[in-house]
Amino acid sequence: MPELVLELNGRTWTLDPSRPYTLGRDPQGDIPLDDARVSWRHATVSWGGRSWLIEDHGSTNGTFVQGRRIHQMEIGPGSTVNLGNANDGPRLVLTSPAAAVAGRQQVREQPPRQTPPPEEPARGGPGWVQPPPQQQQPPQQNWQPQQQHVGQQPPTPRQPVAQPPLPRQGGGSPQDPGDGAWAPPVYGDRSPTTFHQVALGRRMRIGRALENELVVSDLQVSRLHAEFTASPDGRFEIRDLGSHNGTYVNGQPLPKSGTALLGPNDIVGVGHSTFRLVDGRLEEFVDSGDISFSARHLTVTVDGGKQILKDVSFGVPEKSLIAVIGPSGSGKSTLLKALTGYRPADEGDVLYDSRNLYKQFAELRQRIGLVPQDDILHKELTVRTALKYAAKLRFPADTTGQEREARISEVLRELKLDVHAEKKVTSLSGGQRKRVSVALELLTKPSLIFLDEPTSGLDPGMDRDVMQLLRGLADDGRTVLVVTHSVAELAICDKLLVMAPGGSVAYFGPPEEALNFFGYQSWADVFSAFEEYRDYDWAGRWKGSQHYQMYAADIDAVAPQSVEVPHTRATRPPKPQGWFPQLWTLMRRYVSVIVSDHGFMGLMVALPAVLGLVSVVIPADFGLGPPTVKGEFNTDAGTIMLILAVGMCFSGAANSVRELIKERVIYERERATGLSRSAYLVSKIIVLGLITAVQGVIICAIGFLPRKLPEKGLIISGLPAVEMCVVISALGLTSMMFGLVISSLVRTQEKTMQLLVMFAIVQVVFTGTLFKVFDSPGVEQFAWLMPSRWAIAGVGTTLDLSRISPVDQKNPGNLDPLWAHEASQWAINLSVLLFIGLVCGIAVVRLLRRHEPEVMRK
Repeated sequence: MPELVLELNGRTWTLDPSRPYTLGRDPQGDIPLDDARVSWRHATVSWGGRSWLIEDHGSTNGTFVQGRRIHQMEIGPGSTVNLGNANDGPRLVLTSPAAAVAGRQQVREQPPRQTPPPEEPARGGPGWVQPPPQQQQPPQQNWQPQQQHVGQQPPTPRQPVAQPPLPRQGGGSPQDPGDGAWAPPVYGDRSPTTFHQVALGRRMRIGRALENELVVSDLQVSRLHAEFTASPDGRFEIRDLGSHNGTYVNGQPLPKSGTALLGPNDIVGVGHSTFRLVDGRLEEFVDSGDISFSARHLTVTVDGGKQILKDVSFGVPEKSLIAVIGPSGSGKSTLLKALTGYRPADEGDVLYDSRNLYKQFAELRQRIGLVPQDDILHKELTVRTALKYAAKLRFPADTTGQEREARISEVLRELKLDVHAEKKVTSLSGGQRKRVSVALELLTKPSLIFLDEPTSGLDPGMDRDVMQLLRGLADDGRTVLVVTHSVAELAICDKLLVMAPGGSVAYFGPPEEALNFFGYQSWADVFSAFEEYRDYDWAGRWKGSQHYQMYAADIDAVAPQSVEVPHTRATRPPKPQGWFPQLWTLMRRYVSVIVSDHGFMGLMVALPAVLGLVSVVIPADFGLGPPTVKGEFNTDAGTIMLILAVGMCFSGAANSVRELIKERVIYERERATGLSRSAYLVSKIIVLGLITAVQGVIICAIGFLPRKLPEKGLIISGLPAVEMCVVISALGLTSMMFGLVISSLVRTQEKTMQLLVMFAIVQVVFTGTLFKVFDSPGVEQFAWLMPSRWAIAGVGTTLDLSRISPVDQKNPGNLDPLWAHEASQWAINLSVLLFIGLVCGIAVVRLLRRHEPEVMRK
């Protein structure tokens, strides 16, 4: 076991192979380095049994050998390592003792006192450090699945390993694991970004505007956001100044313009900045991306007690790229929802830099980006326009257009999309569209980005481009976690999480060691083994391995912050904009989408025109007015009105039947960022309602102009056509609301067409013109639920349809009461028709809740 001499900044250390040595800014470390680019616990140098190894501990700025960032690597005499920067970071020079320069000060480091130097660990025994994969022999295939008998379990791992340590109860610091009351700093082991003195009796305003005493350059922060007050009696108070994205105390939002007293352990969140009072001084921590993230014992149970996620624990280093793979049914999508807070786990915690994501979701959601598998943008818009509307919805209302445009341009340049800014999204390639989805999330500068199957459906070249993009995002200072089925580009990731069938962890660690861990040559073999041995305890194999000790056993070593989270009402996070500004932005965006879709605009005019012309084809000697020959009936009047009414039903419902389902992914994501559910729905109703009203006018104009009409109406004297057109348009609006109900119910767009046809046919049957509906118990009551029944009745009152074309012509005195030629009956018919539309609107609001993050619903 040769010794190794490490030279740094004119000092030398002779390293003893019997113990590891830690490097970092920690003064209590073995080799302290006073450089801001070096993390607190940056790396470890240790003897690996065959050679010396250096292992990076997920440092912020990385460890470099020959200009290449490494995670773990063999080193020896002649090696040089740079910490924090590949070019000018602190440089470690490694030599052998015999080659050390004579006369240079040598400080031989001894093991800690009261701890005798341990003997060299036996290979495979407790304390043995597995050498890197490039030095290992090819894995011995001790178990070949194709040779196993049915029901036989795969044997235990190839190497005997030590048992993992027991989790610490109640948390505790690494220095004092028994103290459950220990609370870590706001941002792990990092020092505050800056300090601010708070004078007693003074106020300190926080905001984006330059006139504030404490200026925060963050578009998530309002111009005048919050205010600290230090009372002469020593009390400190925080007051929200009506901010758009809210002021948070211990993760809980203050009411608009509300106040709260602050204690020594309270933390205040404003945008990406967090503040804490320490000895009368205000410490500021800026979340610039170097955050830790961990999942602890996540378990998700569905109806029936079935667990689809089982005790999932892993820790994510800061500014790293993590891939999650696994066969179908391994819980990858469920895990993603649990990690983002969309569907919190039933058991366990998700920690964002030691802060509980579930309890402080209202604040931390602004720092997390999520790119679903489907594109979260309107493909009919140009790239810049799509980002412009997204910025309007996500940034505070007091953000200027120049500020939004500057941020959009910055993101486009970062992702190399500036050359595609004026192209429609639908004209881009699959990889470029995925870049636009990522750009939308980067607008708010999230520190943590999740992606669900970003390479799905892409060719190998685009697959590589997308993964290289994610690698660049991590290197630029973000933590990126990607769920993927592609295994071609796993080597560029920092860590790999492999999920086993049933929702448990089968492996977590460096991707280059994963296949060796499983003992296979390809991932196809690993996934086949998962499928063939679904009942095998893959999680137990993982937890009993050396890899578990190296990469996951210490996940419970850091306790979540012990701040007091008060029991409050269902916390409703503030919205970045008020209701009316959101409504106006959503309406403008929706109109832009419709105008960009020339096919939809043409169909919008053609459909009612064709339906109106169909009614003109029907012969009508007596028009729609009363018969000219005494004793005869106008038998065509009811048929004509049936065609017009059913055509309006179909046209109105067709306008909206796909509008919610096709935007479901967009709605889910925007709802999580503060979109108002009611503003979203009302924007749809207003725009589609105007379109439907225009269609109603087109249908009525074509259907009524060639016809003879009554001389006067019941409500609008002299204009019976206008009176009937109002009813027909109201029918279209109510049918449009039925279409929204269908769109919010179905799970795929394909199902909307069948329900649309069924809706139209049912309307035909229960109009009351084909057969006698009134005085038919059960049938009459069911017909009251049909919009066409009340629309035909409304038009029938104006035409006096019960007299000129009674349904029961053998008994003309047996009249439909809803067709009574009275102004009051016309008003009743129209009111009931609109009331049905209102009930449909309430139903859509309730149904939309199913497509929101569960933590927000609660």
